[in-house]
Amino acid sequence: MKKVVAILGTFDSKGVEYAFLRQQVEAQGVETLTIDVGVFRSSFTPDIAAAEVAAAGGGDLKTLAAKKDRGEAMAVMSKGAAVVAARLAAEGRIHGIVAMGGGGGSSVAAAAMQALPVGFPKLLVSTLAAGDTRPLVGVKDVTIMPAVVDISGINRLSSQILANAAGAIAGMVKAWRTEPEEQRPLIAATMFGVTTSCVTKAREMLEQAGYEVLVFHATGTGGRTMEELIRAGFIAGVLDITTTELADELAGGVLSAGPDRLEAAGAAGIPQVVSAGALDMVNFGAPETVPTKYAGRAFYRHNPLVTLMRTTAEENAELGRRIAAKLNKAEGPTVFMIPRRGVSSIDVEGKPFHDPAADAALFAALKAGLSGTVRVVDLDTDINDEIFATEAARLLIEAIEAPRS
Repeated sequence: MKKVVAILGTFDSKGVEYAFLRQQVEAQGVETLTIDVGVFRSSFTPDIAAAEVAAAGGGDLKTLAAKKDRGEAMAVMSKGAAVVAARLAAEGRIHGIVAMGGGGGSSVAAAAMQALPVGFPKLLVSTLAAGDTRPLVGVKDVTIMPAVVDISGINRLSSQILANAAGAIAGMVKAWRTEPEEQRPLIAATMFGVTTSCVTKAREMLEQAGYEVLVFHATGTGGRTMEELIRAGFIAGVLDITTTELADELAGGVLSAGPDRLEAAGAAGIPQVVSAGALDMVNFGAPETVPTKYAGRAFYRHNPLVTLMRTTAEENAELGRRIAAKLNKAEGPTVFMIPRRGVSSIDVEGKPFHDPAADAALFAALKAGLSGTVRVVDLDTDINDEIFATEAARLLIEAIEAPRS
């Protein structure tokens, strides 16, 4: 089957550049399908006209052009681009997508790419690639390539960058498998460096039991991505060992996954085994980035760019209440596991964040707040003990394989 790359962009202002990109992609032996998201007249005839994109976004192209309101136009075309791209992918008409742009063009392209499934090849050549790319990536696997120079004309530098981009997206679509080789039930797990031993051991047990485990780094993006996959129906069970993102949400750390973290599995009714992994810490950047209001707190310099702040007993108690409230709403089998001797590798006796009183506040609030629908397993081990990891895997397997009424 011939592979097709969608080329999406503002062909009114970047027509020459997109024509060059199309030529370079086709030179790689793949076909192209062009999608115009510009508001004004295109310099070449696209396969999907801007009027169709605008209509998909709930707008009218002529009206948008007449109003000359860039903000409104970008909003409509972003919405329409997402609808059109998702439809073309679902119909099997495209097998990858590439776009390029500055601020406006990148935002429209990002909306389209974020509407596509994880694994679907996506490449964005952007002048924003060297900054904060979270708005462009979202929780999807959008590949970002720095444009280096603005998307303005074809010159000796831009021509090489766009040729590289063409080779990259062509290679992606040639390598992309639309169906996985195997269809084992998927388990989602959360991990941090300080909970690696636990999750690794549990993952090995789950894989031996016939499950495929997706491990998400609990860095904010990881938690959001996991929750989206749960909501999309891909996940059979959740091993949420590392709930540290909730601490960042509470205290203003840099790795928050948002206020809805720890809710998707419960709403979906799928089995989940949850623990307090790394709730002893809040993440900040280099020491000078820590808010001044936290002066005098206990800190640990994880590396030159990451500073960890120990959570207090008061913060831990609030985390316990928040976790209990979320888990009480779960529609499926839910277990909360308590590691009495430490919630991370630096929260054990002799390590810098060892604080039994703070941990006790967390566990007391949890136990007081959890309803009878949530099973509590209280173990006299630290979270990375093999006994804890083995029991976590066993409980999740038991919950997944138990007959449902």
